[in-house]
Amino acid sequence: MSILLVEDDDAIRRTLALNLEARGYDVEEAADGQAAVSAISTREPALVVLDLGLPRLDGVEAIRTVRLAHHMPILVLSGRSQTAEKVAALDAGANDYVTKPFAIDELLARIRALLRAVAPSADGRDAHRVGSTVIDLAAHTATRDGEDVRLTPTEWAMLEVLLRNAGRLVGKRELLTAVWGPTYTGEDAYLRLYMSQLRRKLEPDPARPRHLLTEPGLGYRYRA
Repeated sequence: MSILLVEDDDAIRRTLALNLEARGYDVEEAADGQAAVSAISTREPALVVLDLGLPRLDGVEAIRTVRLAHHMPILVLSGRSQTAEKVAALDAGANDYVTKPFAIDELLARIRALLRAVAPSADGRDAHRVGSTVIDLAAHTATRDGEDVRLTPTEWAMLEVLLRNAGRLVGKRELLTAVWGPTYTGEDAYLRLYMSQLRRKLEPDPARPRHLLTEPGLGYRYRA
């Protein structure tokens, strides 16, 4: 499994590379944003770990550029901890965000989760599970114990965005735009309402969701 590691601090980049290689990953390194974009275009990796404060091309701009043609998971690893900076990276197309300093075990766990989320199913079906409910996006069905679970068109639209980005933190603005359109980017109450309805219909314990998760101030995430 190939990972592109984009970090301008040589010591951090080398330490991370050694940790990843010790766990069997094929690691390619880049020290600036332009080199990262070039490396991705030449040999698309399975996943990108990327700092934001990069020379030649800032990390957020690098993400936007990559997202024009590539869809592999991007994990941001950055010392920028302000919510606005996290939102900017997620809205640009990052899948997850880890703030420095970080625990290597957490970083590795997040990498595994992102790689699992994009792995194809054994039978090729576009199916996901929320508790005991099986969601088949290709067939547009939700079933539990052989019975159909009825979802409204808006609930389906919101759920589909989350499931197709399994494991990824979907920013509030991105989710609102995808479901309701670009004129609704400030309607956070819509997200809270429909997320509550989805949890009530799909989660085993809606008050303690395990699959349809809220990241306060940032957005929402589906976790298998």
